[in-house]
Amino acid sequence: MAHSNLRTSPSSSHDEVNLGPSANPHARPTDFDFLTVIGKGTFGKVLLAKLKADNKFYAVKVLQKKVILKKKEQKNIMAERNVLLKSLKHPFLVRLHYSFQTPEKLYFVLDYVNGGELFFHLQRERCFSESRARFYAAEVASAIGYLHSLNIVYSVLKCFDLKHPVCVFAVQGHVVLTDFGLCKEGVEPEGTTSTFCGTPEYLAPEVLRKEPYDRTVDWWCLGAVLYEMIYSLPPFYSRDVGEMYDGILHKPLLLPPGKSDAICSLLIGLLQKDQHRRLGAIADFLEIKNHIFFSPINWDDLYHKRITPPYNPNVKGPADTQHIDPEFTREMVPNSVSRTPELNAGTSANNAFNGFSFVATEDSFL
Repeated sequence: MAHSNLRTSPSSSHDEVNLGPSANPHARPTDFDFLTVIGKGTFGKVLLAKLKADNKFYAVKVLQKKVILKKKEQKNIMAERNVLLKSLKHPFLVRLHYSFQTPEKLYFVLDYVNGGELFFHLQRERCFSESRARFYAAEVASAIGYLHSLNIVYSVLKCFDLKHPVCVFAVQGHVVLTDFGLCKEGVEPEGTTSTFCGTPEYLAPEVLRKEPYDRTVDWWCLGAVLYEMIYSLPPFYSRDVGEMYDGILHKPLLLPPGKSDAICSLLIGLLQKDQHRRLGAIADFLEIKNHIFFSPINWDDLYHKRITPPYNPNVKGPADTQHIDPEFTREMVPNSVSRTPELNAGTSANNAFNGFSFVATEDSFL
């Protein structure tokens, strides 16, 4: 996305919300009816919300500034926003419509994708067939390949302690990647990064060793997700975290019988402990695309959603939350979410997120 679409108002000496241009430059929480909690974590919640002006539904991520500042996470939050801005033009990445802030909170207004989290469905069905897993893995790989083309490492499933769907189904059953809290921008093809965090089951060996890692960490994560789709548990899984780490670092990959040679070959390539020998280390997404397991996939048809998904969530409408984990939907929507407090907070919190507010312009979605 061109930087010309990122015009922001100059910061003022008062604690004014720093908004970009839009038809509605004064976005505030009271614009929405907040209906249901659909995700939560350390920094805040994700809520299903209806915009009062047009009755359209959105997922609104509401984050507490003071908690972010206390944990020194403002760089990750701004990185998430920047990645969302760049992700507007891919069918399997969630779209940011706009972001705004009050003195206490940050708000991301995102597509509401209510087909259910991949792992919510996987838990119910235990495992997927190879053809179904291939379709989902291909869509995830396509999204990761696109992010890599922008020099962004996604670090799949490494959400910044926000327990909400990272990989969810759209209404028709296509995959949508939704969480960019620990993406790393500006990682060149030869570049590395070394932030340590993430879901233990999916951590690559180099991340566990706290060594610099590169974009191949995403292909390890894809392998871990594919393995779980096929075998119902992540590779090297153990309830004992220390034992699981030891498995990731030192133990050979176990591939229970009954699966095709093609998927076993792909899993061995993706879950290669040496990142320099891992599938994708040389030609990145091209190596994944060209693997025999994906030979039934027409990648152009996949990108343009011309392949019928193997499963239809049968969502009844935008307010349907049947596929959202009840752990979230049972929660009360906090009243504070929709309040627009007086602008009397200290300037330090506002300045820390200077430039956060954004509104997508028409050409962003072309």
